[in-house]
Amino acid sequence: MDGSAELEAAERVVMRWDSTSASDEPMLFDGARAEAERFLRAVDDLRRLAPPSPAAVGSPRRLSSGSSSVSAGGGGGAATAVQVAMARLEDEFRHVLSSRALDLEIEALADLGGSLSISSDRSNSASSAELQVVDEDDSVSSLVGRRSSYRSLPSIREIDLLPDDAVSDLRAIASRMAAAGYGRECAQVYASVRKPAVDASLRRLGVERLSIGDVQRLEWKALEAKIRRWIRAARAAVRGVFASERRLCFLIFHDLPISNITVTAAAPATHDTPFAEAVKGAALQLFGFAEAISIGRRSPEKLFKIIDLHDALSDLLPDVSDIFAASKVAESIYVQAAEIRSRLADAVRGILSEFENAVLRDPPKTAVPGGTVHPLTRYVMNYSSLISDYKVTLSELIVSRPSASARLAAEGNELAPSLAELDLPEPDNQTPLAAHIIWIIVVLEHNLEGKASLYRDMALSHLFLMNNVYYIVHKVKDSPDLWNLIGDDYLKRLTGKFTMAATNYQRSAWLKILNCLRDEGLHVSGGFSTGISKSALRERFRSFNAAFEEAHRVQSGWCVPDTQLREELRISISEKLVPAYRSFLGRFRHHIENGKHPELYIKYSAEDLEIAVNDFFEGVPPSPHIRRRSHS
Repeated sequence: MDGSAELEAAERVVMRWDSTSASDEPMLFDGARAEAERFLRAVDDLRRLAPPSPAAVGSPRRLSSGSSSVSAGGGGGAATAVQVAMARLEDEFRHVLSSRALDLEIEALADLGGSLSISSDRSNSASSAELQVVDEDDSVSSLVGRRSSYRSLPSIREIDLLPDDAVSDLRAIASRMAAAGYGRECAQVYASVRKPAVDASLRRLGVERLSIGDVQRLEWKALEAKIRRWIRAARAAVRGVFASERRLCFLIFHDLPISNITVTAAAPATHDTPFAEAVKGAALQLFGFAEAISIGRRSPEKLFKIIDLHDALSDLLPDVSDIFAASKVAESIYVQAAEIRSRLADAVRGILSEFENAVLRDPPKTAVPGGTVHPLTRYVMNYSSLISDYKVTLSELIVSRPSASARLAAEGNELAPSLAELDLPEPDNQTPLAAHIIWIIVVLEHNLEGKASLYRDMALSHLFLMNNVYYIVHKVKDSPDLWNLIGDDYLKRLTGKFTMAATNYQRSAWLKILNCLRDEGLHVSGGFSTGISKSALRERFRSFNAAFEEAHRVQSGWCVPDTQLREELRISISEKLVPAYRSFLGRFRHHIENGKHPELYIKYSAEDLEIAVNDFFEGVPPSPHIRRRSHS
């Protein structure tokens, strides 16, 4: 058969499938494979045999349906047949892409929300080294089985979005359309079909369509839950949905001449363009949530969720780079993700600074009842423990030490003059993060000293400091990471402050009572003998009883919340008080018992005092009378 006859035969095959002639005709690729292959060969013959036509070759536009009839022999008829073929292939491409798509298993993708190390099966991928532009005699299934060198990280899970035979059909169609100059139409069809599918997948993963304003208007508790869901959804979206879309686009369009498409002047279209157009909107929506968080109002309670968000994005960036950064038209998505991570890092640094200032600015207000641990102490130390839990990330983000003088000058805080004199320990091997945590505790201590001054009773003031410093010390000891950050030297300083506060409490609370049990002032001398002043002795017993009863009444209402510390403090008091009282009784009780109404002066035994001390620091009012053992 000569060339003219071959051309006419090809035109006849193509024109039988003119999309404009009937609306209910079957689709080529739904029927017998032989007919589809015959059509593709006819398209190849048209391109090979038809003379170039300025109106058709290289043009991305179809002729109107009115010119679709075949001209008698010659280039005009061939050009029309090419246009008909392209219209048919476009319809077939859309139909195969939409009708044969596999249902994406969102449940399987949800597993990507956690840690993942899954290697995809690449046996059906197409290789950038091995896959060439499809020759004109390639069969519909010739691409199946070719191995891909398309790079994918172990964390990525590529899921088949269409069966292998459907991918091969799409590749065969796309290669003919691109070779004929219809790459734009093919890419546009691809994006128009896959974009809604990508959007639907993200919706099923729980990604909401929220504007930056919507995100920033949410209450923090609601936002916390959304951040947790977003982290899981983002991992599944990037490592599953976007990666699978990238692979599908690669298999269909890799190395095809679609450079006639222009997305922007700076970014001419490549085989990645259909992928970028399909996923860009969903990707921008996905990362827009993290962007809204990164530029939102900074407050201390947000720190740890923002670190979670930063870490999740950092973990995803290599995958985002693998999927997007290699493509000129899609790299803006990677650039945006990297910029958001940088803003999240800035937010973390800003929030930590805001937290330090919040501790600094917390006003004394009113004293907490009973000298117990202040809510600020609990909050700051729990916060510091959490900071230490995130030390890996924070050690990377916190690169400068706190500057006390600069911060105080900026704050104009009333505590500034005394805070400026604080000695902030700076060992040679101390990290900036450790310096910030120590600074936070130093500021907390100073704030607590201001709060201690609210108590009129000096003993209670010291007890308050003792409770709070003890709490700080034990929070440090209970957190190995926190202990490691602040170091043994600073912990020893804290322990020393606790010991000093406990000593000051005992001195303030018990010195006056113990002084009642001294011998000074009881002896009188006259003539040739020395004796005891019974009136002075009776007054001494009365003073002791009154002082101890007052201590029992008051200090039973004071609070030492730590069980071990409370018991140790009671033992310490008893060890000083009970032996001193027992000795005093032993020396002087017979002087009282030989007089009138001894029960008015000797009201308690040593054992009674020991029992009474067990009422101390419970934080509740005592019974009206001290419990006493029966005396024989």
